[in-house]
Amino acid sequence: MRDRRTSVVWEVLRGALDRRVEATGRDSLDILDTGGGSGSFAVPVAQLGHRVTVVDPSPNALFALERRAAEAAVADRVRGVQGDVHGLFDVVERGGFDVVLCHGVLEYVDDPAEGVANALAALRPGGSLSLLAAGLGGAVLARALAGHFNEARQALADPAGRWGDGDPVPRRFTAEQLTGLLTDAGAEVGAVHNVRVFADLVPGALVDTEPGALDALLGLEAAVAELPAFRSVASRLHLLGEKRA
Repeated sequence: MRDRRTSVVWEVLRGALDRRVEATGRDSLDILDTGGGSGSFAVPVAQLGHRVTVVDPSPNALFALERRAAEAAVADRVRGVQGDVHGLFDVVERGGFDVVLCHGVLEYVDDPAEGVANALAALRPGGSLSLLAAGLGGAVLARALAGHFNEARQALADPAGRWGDGDPVPRRFTAEQLTGLLTDAGAEVGAVHNVRVFADLVPGALVDTEPGALDALLGLEAAVAELPAFRSVASRLHLLGEKRA
């Protein structure tokens, strides 16, 4: 099941898939999900009738992907291969995909620029790259609201956006940094979407127990998803890039 709190990403991705289907005249597209793990996006995409290749370094994640795909009756449309975005073309074809997902990958790779360049190179001309990464501002705000003011300031000053040695996220980005990575790789950048602006700050107990709270929260997230004023406080940032034909 998809995380409803990142539903804006799914809506943008669905739009990209629909446009690519219309542009190519093919009902079934070739999708690459780099770092796709257990298939939280790959399986729903396969359920739409598309062929999905998931590249992930974790054998356990790929095993979970296989099981999830089988349970969803899409095992024939989902293929998992062990690898990562830096060695991408050791395991998949260059220029062989209509849409590439790069979600939660750039935070962990040694060279984000190389990662974006490889993801873009995996696309056919006119294909779309869906990029989702941790936002710097959201981490600063979260640490400050938790009373960890020195950690918030550390994250703000740190080149990688880390709040300390115990920070589990190796790297965070601003919208400008992510836009620059896509542009430098040769992509045309569409809208920037703010993801989980409020969802990571609201107590889970409130959302889970208050009637209608989750739907109201999701509506609020959707309302601010494209507002530039909220880019600086989003926990995650989503960009859609297109490979020039």
